[in-house]
Amino acid sequence: MKKEKVRERIIRVASDLFYRQGYNSTGINQIIAEADIAIGSLYNHFPSKNDLLQAYLIKEEIAWFQGFENCIAKISDPKDKLLAMVDFRKKLQHSSKFSGCHFIKIVSEIGEGNAAISDFVRKHKEKQKELISSLVKESNPNREESASEFISDTIFLLIEGAVVTSTINRNNDSFAQIQKMIEELIP
Repeated sequence: MKKEKVRERIIRVASDLFYRQGYNSTGINQIIAEADIAIGSLYNHFPSKNDLLQAYLIKEEIAWFQGFENCIAKISDPKDKLLAMVDFRKKLQHSSKFSGCHFIKIVSEIGEGNAAISDFVRKHKEKQKELISSLVKESNPNREESASEFISDTIFLLIEGAVVTSTINRNNDSFAQIQKMIEELIP
């Protein structure tokens, strides 16, 4: 078994704590204790807690898009890829025990108080929306641009709403409804 590098361990531990108990509720001393490192090791890799937060979000963004790519690797139809995206988000909710989206949680916790972080989250969600938009356009290249934009915006908002609803209700029922709506939006 490959030994985990200190930097990776710090990010893993901080990521778990930020997600489970929140960024503001997680102290540097707790990260140091749970990662079983010296304080100097933490600051060698991350000059500030904010730098560690950025590393966490980058790690989660990479994992999100890799996870989605793995989910659709054997799917060629763009509509089926959109339906698979809903399944992917459903799977993420289930595996996190309905704890919600990493990015929504962070931005709701820190708000606009940290422009770099809120901008990163905004861009992450824009990338997801662009992905949906490209799949919608690919599903029918002859569709009017305004119709494609409407469908893309609708699907994006439905998925994000389902994540929030799933977190609140602690079940995945809303995702099946979205798949039915996508079937209607993209015949």
